[in-house]
Amino acid sequence: MKVCLVGHFFRCSQSHRNEVSVIHHRLMFFRRNKRNLCRSALLGSVVITVLMSAFSLGETPGPEPRSGTGIDGAITVGPIHGGPSRAGVPDSKPLANVGFVVKRDNDVVASFSTDAQGRFRVSLPPGHYTVSRTDGQPKLGRCGPFDVDVVATQVTPVSWSCDTGMR
Repeated sequence: MKVCLVGHFFRCSQSHRNEVSVIHHRLMFFRRNKRNLCRSALLGSVVITVLMSAFSLGETPGPEPRSGTGIDGAITVGPIHGGPSRAGVPDSKPLANVGFVVKRDNDVVASFSTDAQGRFRVSLPPGHYTVSRTDGQPKLGRCGPFDVDVVATQVTPVSWSCDTGMR
């Protein structure tokens, strides 16, 4: 029986020499590239932080809300095709990537944009609010304003629809 020692290739079988050689090359690669790997890890963490910050910019904070209060919902637009409704064909679609402002007593207290599925969530303290499109009414159709009451200790679910004006 032969003994295989890492530093003594002459005592190893060919398969052991290959395994030891591969391990040795990997170890040398990591030793040579340790600085680059650390830089890559640091760069990756910076990129993740920047992306997380960018996604949190979609909502402008309103007045300081009480714990767990606000509105959460989705906005759809329809009809999306002319003529009568057809079985199996949707009549509406999510209102994606559209900006809205939240007003209380005609003062803007928050703003948000819907996501690709028309969903949004805004933290707000209890009270009565009016939600309107940032860019005003569309040239054809109607979209809001929407009234909502936020009550203490809960997030108010909403589901709003905009009219395209298509018939």
